Amino acid sequence: MTLGSPHRGGTLRLTASSSGGTVDPQINYTSQYAQLFYVLYDGLLTFRKADGEAGNTVVADLAERVPAPEDGGRTWRFTLRAGLHFSDGQPITVADVAASFRRLFRVGSPTAGAFYGAIIGGDQCLRDPAHCTLQGGLETDDATRSVVFHLRQPDAEFLQKLAFPHAVILPAATPGHDLGNVPAPTTGPYMFASYDPDRGAVLVRNPHFRVWSADAQPDGFADRIQYDFGLPDEAEVTAVENGQYDWMFDMKPLDRLGELGARHTAQVHIRPLYGIYYAPMNVNIPPFDNPLARQAVSYALDRRAMTILYGGAAVAGPLCGMVPPGIPGALSDCAYTAGADPDDPAPSWRGPDLARARALVAQSGTAGQAVTVVAENTAIDMSMGVWLRNMLQSIGYRASVKTLAHGMQFSYIQNTANHVQISISDWFADYPSASNFLDDLFGCENFHPGSDNSINIAGYCNARVQAVMDRAKQTSDPAEAAALWTQAGRLVDRDAPAAPIIRINYIDLVSKRVGGYFYTTLYHLLFSRVWVR
Repeated sequence: MTLGSPHRGGTLRLTASSSGGTVDPQINYTSQYAQLFYVLYDGLLTFRKADGEAGNTVVADLAERVPAPEDGGRTWRFTLRAGLHFSDGQPITVADVAASFRRLFRVGSPTAGAFYGAIIGGDQCLRDPAHCTLQGGLETDDATRSVVFHLRQPDAEFLQKLAFPHAVILPAATPGHDLGNVPAPTTGPYMFASYDPDRGAVLVRNPHFRVWSADAQPDGFADRIQYDFGLPDEAEVTAVENGQYDWMFDMKPLDRLGELGARHTAQVHIRPLYGIYYAPMNVNIPPFDNPLARQAVSYALDRRAMTILYGGAAVAGPLCGMVPPGIPGALSDCAYTAGADPDDPAPSWRGPDLARARALVAQSGTAGQAVTVVAENTAIDMSMGVWLRNMLQSIGYRASVKTLAHGMQFSYIQNTANHVQISISDWFADYPSASNFLDDLFGCENFHPGSDNSINIAGYCNARVQAVMDRAKQTSDPAEAAALWTQAGRLVDRDAPAAPIIRINYIDLVSKRVGGYFYTTLYHLLFSRVWVR
């Protein structure tokens, strides 16, 4: 509770270079808006709003309790809390819960297949979204406020998936299409007062909110949250230093890190992060439809140079596998480095192997082909994009770089209609599991040609790899799951649909006005838990 707190009140002022796309919480898959949705919406479950790794724990949210599995993990039974309302005053009912899960499929949520496709009826919903019913997979009862999910097979991570922001509960009447710039009614401590993707958002207190669980959704300290868009990252840093804004979303430019460390130490927070940079390569169009060309990129990448571009060893490090260290199933060795290969990996990254990369390009028959790197127009991503372009030129390609705004780039590189060959992207865990990196980014069910919500950017689908990942998702034995994810990671590593670049820490910058800095590993600064002086 914050009612009566001396820290309650005021306006928390946030800034970002651009908006993060649609405000539909069941579609948007950016860390920028997941962080915002975390104080706006609620699901049956959520991750505990606790500082650090304690925030990785699943707790009951709109449901009264976290259920125990039934039928060997195929049945999950929830009871909806009584007396809760949306921000427009409507009561929250089990009909809203059922409609929200059907809507995930109808609107083509990017996690519909990977996260919720195991619900009975989910496969039919994926084939025919417009007529999705989840018949046999989802039962509700108004009298008892019960919601029961039936799965085709056990899913050891189902509770974490229900805690992810795409599974938030919206009113049953919410349109079955992307909401675009029209926010849905909320359930959390804040609601939208206004939203303009060109200018910003204003959040105010939700008058119908009450704290039902401080672990799940505590009240907010600030009365108002103002989120402005449009400043470039360099200007954002200056504005936060000067107290014009309290926090900035974008990565801090390399040329400002020394200044921040020397003059604004108390305002800078470096925290652990399950996050990576990687270069997805489209396996369905030239030149990267040839696995030798993809392997060449992995050999040629100078991961130490990329570490420097991000800000140095204090905030990043070379990454050899697609699962970052600290998550069970992460590879502990390095195949694509000097003096190593997938059959004989090195203990760690030693340096690039340009000679081998050039030989592979020549062997693949793709030398001389045109390749365009698509990167965001922020300082760090542009630097990485330019470096990748130069590297591609050095191993035999006619390479160029194309930069797009943050709000456009992620959707653009997902859509096959844009014929993106290679791009620079970052990725953060939805929850701490190897599935978030391997199944999300390379699972067959996550490749949707012609869609802006195709998170399998490489368009990679390997039946053998998918079978291993499916086994890993179904086992309830953590050791067995970790071993299976390691096996899947090695198979993906060999095919090289993407080149892992660096693992990253999170560099956060706040103004001197901000008190009670509060960081969760999954969703970073928690806007409801900080106050302004």
